[in-house]
Amino acid sequence: MNKIDAIVVHCSATKVGQDIGKKEINQMHVARGFQCIGYNYVVRLDGTVEVGRSLTIDGAHCNSKGFSGVSYNKHSIGICYIGGLDENGNAADTRTPEQKEALRELIAKLIKQYPDIKEVLGHRDTSPDLDGDGIVEPYEWTKMCPCFDAAEEYKDLLP
Repeated sequence: MNKIDAIVVHCSATKVGQDIGKKEINQMHVARGFQCIGYNYVVRLDGTVEVGRSLTIDGAHCNSKGFSGVSYNKHSIGICYIGGLDENGNAADTRTPEQKEALRELIAKLIKQYPDIKEVLGHRDTSPDLDGDGIVEPYEWTKMCPCFDAAEEYKDLLP
């Protein structure tokens, strides 16, 4: 993997309360033709952090391009929290208090470990800027993931 300069937060797009983890996501990704799980970390409902895809190989979580013009898969860490859909299957921030705490701690740790990280964003924020104004507005999102504003929530962790 190239120099890591970003963290992309995802949700698993599973209904509230459905507790899956690395094993199940790995099975789903392999069935879709991936080499293995596409995310580097998975945060379960109880806040347990599971290590997914090794950081020594490119991710398989976000093909959009970052500041460098290169796919985020080549220079970012992908973190997936379990959830993202309400009981009716609609996009919603379903993070448990334990997930919120674990995500914050993991992101803070990774920023210290990888000093080149200059952005933390949600997968939705990597959607194309259709109107070219330099901002990806909600109407431009190709997906809702991770169903909360990750850039805003974690901006205080960046140097």
